Amino acid sequence: MSKQLIHPVILCGGSGTRLWPRSRKAKPKPFIPLLGEQTLFREALDRCEDETQFGAPIVVAGAAHVPLIEEQGQGIAGLQIMVEPCARNTAPAIALAAARLDPDAVMLVCPSDHHIADEAAFRAAAAQAAALAREGWLVSFGITPDRPETGYGYIRRGEALDEGFRIAQFVEKPDLARAEQFLASGDYAWNGGIFAFAAGRLLEELRAHRPEMAAAVEAAVTGGREEGARFYPDNDLFAAIAGDSIDYAVMENTKRAAMVPVEMGWSDIGNWAALQDALPGDADGNHAQGDAELMDCKGVLAVSDGPRISAVGLEDICIIVDGDEVLVTTRDGAQKVGKLGGASSQ
Repeated sequence: MSKQLIHPVILCGGSGTRLWPRSRKAKPKPFIPLLGEQTLFREALDRCEDETQFGAPIVVAGAAHVPLIEEQGQGIAGLQIMVEPCARNTAPAIALAAARLDPDAVMLVCPSDHHIADEAAFRAAAAQAAALAREGWLVSFGITPDRPETGYGYIRRGEALDEGFRIAQFVEKPDLARAEQFLASGDYAWNGGIFAFAAGRLLEELRAHRPEMAAAVEAAVTGGREEGARFYPDNDLFAAIAGDSIDYAVMENTKRAAMVPVEMGWSDIGNWAALQDALPGDADGNHAQGDAELMDCKGVLAVSDGPRISAVGLEDICIIVDGDEVLVTTRDGAQKVGKLGGASSQ
């Protein structure tokens, strides 16, 4: 295992309920084609396929999604799957992968369900982040904001480093007034949930700030078993972990947090409005997939896998038909789709 290569760690957690009804428990958001023929999961793998820069990927996921990962990961050399016995948030998931890597290996942690339009910019940022990680920094990608977004956390940059900046502050999702201030200042970036650190350094920080979690993860790995390309941590030891996000467990506590700024056409595709923003639109900002006719509409997303959608005079509306389910929401209401009863039950 080369210590100079960057080792992608792809996180396949979450259920993608805000993209219901297209995204469902049996086949959630990462594993469905939303922006073309490729799924977001396969896009995440393909971005890291340059063997001169990246090592074989490690995918961390629950057992229910292993068949989808193996099906969609065909042809990816050396792909390994860490099978979580249960969901315990991002800090334990990342630590599982870290415990399986050489302590000096640089790991690049990427969500499996994000879209990145500019892959060259992504790879350049990965190289910058890896350089900082080899110096002992724990690095976040800081996504350059292009609007006063209230749905993302922010990072305020501090003093300049050779390949990026210290992180001066992590900021929770702001209201619109604060988001507008952040955008105007130029000192803030979106926290895109992409990180780079040396595996050993990450575990050191976890031992310092969440010692019980670190001990439980390492014990679960020690007591685990390999089955081909799959690794199963010890069920009981992992299930006993009190989960937490990597931001709260480590990044907001370490004194060695850094960021690399990047513009790479990033979107978390976090809801139907975000998906619409990532898709091409007509002169009126409409986008249609499947059988749809839009008359005198502006900013309308119409997606159907069968029945025809006909809409007249609508503005900023998302209409989704999938199987036997129909969703109609305003763009502003798209954030709340995951709270619907149908989304949580399917």
